[in-house]
Amino acid sequence: MTENNTEKKNRAVLVGLSSRVLAPEENADEASMEELSALLETAGGECVGVVTQSKDSPDPRTFIGEGKVAEVKEVAHAMDADMVIFDNGLSPSQQRVLSEDLGVSVLDRSALILDIFAQRARTREGRLQVELAQYKYLLPRLMGMWTHLERQEGAIGTRGPGETQLESDRRHIRRKISKLEEELKDVRRVRATQRERRIKNEVPVVAIVGYTNAGKSTLLNRLTGAAIPANDRLFDTLDTTTRTLEISDTCTVLISDTVGFIRKLPHHLVEAFKATLEELEYADLLLHVIDASNPEWRDQTAVVEDLIRELGAEQTPRLDVFNKCDRYLGDIRPHGEDIVSISARTGEGVPELLAAIGRRLDNGARRVIIHLPYDQGGLLDKLYQQAKVESVEYGETIDVAAVCTPKVIGQLGPLVEGWRPRREPWED
Repeated sequence: MTENNTEKKNRAVLVGLSSRVLAPEENADEASMEELSALLETAGGECVGVVTQSKDSPDPRTFIGEGKVAEVKEVAHAMDADMVIFDNGLSPSQQRVLSEDLGVSVLDRSALILDIFAQRARTREGRLQVELAQYKYLLPRLMGMWTHLERQEGAIGTRGPGETQLESDRRHIRRKISKLEEELKDVRRVRATQRERRIKNEVPVVAIVGYTNAGKSTLLNRLTGAAIPANDRLFDTLDTTTRTLEISDTCTVLISDTVGFIRKLPHHLVEAFKATLEELEYADLLLHVIDASNPEWRDQTAVVEDLIRELGAEQTPRLDVFNKCDRYLGDIRPHGEDIVSISARTGEGVPELLAAIGRRLDNGARRVIIHLPYDQGGLLDKLYQQAKVESVEYGETIDVAAVCTPKVIGQLGPLVEGWRPRREPWED
């Protein structure tokens, strides 16, 4: 008999509730349930059934009501499911009760997203962020892991040790959270130092943002040859990649991709990833990549804009980049002053995108020849730090060809070939 080494997939029934008392973004609808199914597939599971419920208000105990719980249990049993996943957020007590009533593992959308992030994080920073979010999610749910003690309530020797163990676990997790937060503070300090250096060197920063699977990594690859894995699946990129991009002979920028956004993104995850996402606030330009081929692109755009506001980056200049325009279904492609339509896959529209970035970020740098006397040779190190040095020749003077910002040219003054002192208006 041939041994099958294929890992068994989790089989899950998906459940969603719509209620008029929930905020619109918290309700389950057809689009969010399809997205939940895609998230499950990304996590390595398989959807074997979908149950939806409309209800005036969520049931405090079971969220969906006793009758619907019985229906979900039947579906799970019939389809041999080993877990049930809710599109809505569940309270710790609801999650515990549902798991007991259904007899299978119960997760909500936040737990599923956290699991995907845990699978995908590769860098130390990414793993720290995900671990912090997981512990914050787990802390209020610890009680559910001690339900076996509740069943033995009053039995000699169970209550005290049980409570002690629970409190011990809580203390352990709180210590872990504090430690992770300290480590992420160190990450922020390093980022702040790097940011100060970039500002000092006047290197503009472009941040790519967008809904998950909108094509951000494909765009970064197209622009810079970064060779980041770009697959057609949710949350394929978690760890920020930064590359240098030459817009023109005299304009070079740093461009970074960021983790994809998604509706109902767990708050703990947004908090944990702020060390990375705060870069948006300090960027000189945001490229908001929008999947033009997705019928839900307007809703997805609204989700991204809400998160940009939450992260304090709503004042950052922005270009809306409608990607996958080769698969756009409308009659007239999106267009306008701050809108570019492209296909990152084919390269269509990319020259127009580069021109649009250049118009916004050109800092007035120009190519000049600098004649350094040998007794001022130390300025060469400064030029390597603050300009783009193209060549150095040693003759009567040290002749440097470099692309410099107006600030650097002003500091070097007469050493720059063809330099003229700036005339104030009243001197004319």
